[in-house]
Amino acid sequence: MKQWISFPRTEGNTSRQAHADFPPNSFEREMGKEGFFGPCTHFYHRHPPTGWSQFEGPLRPHAFDSTQIKHKGTSPWDQKPVLRNQDSQVALWTCREPMDHLVRNADGDQLLFVHNGSGDLFCDFGHLPVRDGDYILLPRGTLWRLAPTEDEPLELLMVEAIGSHFQLPEKGILGPNAIFDQAMLDVPRIDKAFLDQQGDDEWRVVVKARQQLSTITYPFNPLDVCGWTGDNLAVRINWRDIRPLMSHRYHLPPSAHTTFVAQGFVVATFVPRPIESDPGALKVPFFHNNDDFDELIFYHRGDFFSRDNIHPGMLTLHPMGFTHGPHPKAFATGARHARKETDEVAVMIDSRTPWDILPDAHAVELTDYVNSWKPK
Repeated sequence: MKQWISFPRTEGNTSRQAHADFPPNSFEREMGKEGFFGPCTHFYHRHPPTGWSQFEGPLRPHAFDSTQIKHKGTSPWDQKPVLRNQDSQVALWTCREPMDHLVRNADGDQLLFVHNGSGDLFCDFGHLPVRDGDYILLPRGTLWRLAPTEDEPLELLMVEAIGSHFQLPEKGILGPNAIFDQAMLDVPRIDKAFLDQQGDDEWRVVVKARQQLSTITYPFNPLDVCGWTGDNLAVRINWRDIRPLMSHRYHLPPSAHTTFVAQGFVVATFVPRPIESDPGALKVPFFHNNDDFDELIFYHRGDFFSRDNIHPGMLTLHPMGFTHGPHPKAFATGARHARKETDEVAVMIDSRTPWDILPDAHAVELTDYVNSWKPK
């Protein structure tokens, strides 16, 4: 049981309600613990907390343009890892042709997010059509392969829960049906397409275990199940099936949009929603110190209302301890209430352990990103 020091005090000129009705000509900054779940204090500054004139040292924020990564190979294990720590690995891979082998991840659950393309997934559980915007959760040990639609490669964001499992977040007083009902989770089917791919041709299975690869060859296709029963499942949900939490009078923290949780990190999904309409409510994400988590965002679709000069396929990394928030142009647009709704779709991953940035990410880094908060 955590016993936080908890006796809220107020000093000086403040707002009575976080993220709304700021004192004139002030900028709010949140400093909290446990991401957005623990104690916090809100400061009201005379200048934007990101209004630096110079930034030196390793704490700087990062932006990566993954559209510049060149993908080779026919296996998910030809992925381009961009971030890794003891709990998770984030990677990218483009599947251009039907896989001629099966793979199994013995290191942890695998989450795939389809950025572009469509096709078919074949796995232990059966056959599942996939399309852009799908999350596909594959339990540790699942045999699987992908077959993209002709001339429509599958571009994937791959997130591995190293040594752990993806689960759904605790929804508390919202009830179990909030954001999406579990009935919205699709499972593979043992349909004609699945049965037709079974046979006695030789198949290879490439297994990743302890971050090393082993190949097991069978004189038949091991995706030969005729039935299954249980609740350790491969599942799919598309961002279009997510109904975001909203408040017209209060800007909700990003943790409200959590989609999956694993040991040491969470995955959240930002989807289109109405922008706050109350005149005094903040219309963009608030400036904050997320001192306990590294924050990664993968931009999938739309115009990103809190960022300038970001296009689909980019990633941004805001390390823990770095004060961040909306870019100046986005903040001004929000202050004017110039937009009534968002059209962005993005995947956010917050990690309790700092990530190591890997060479494939450094190769496509936009080194001037740190200067994008400077006043214009």
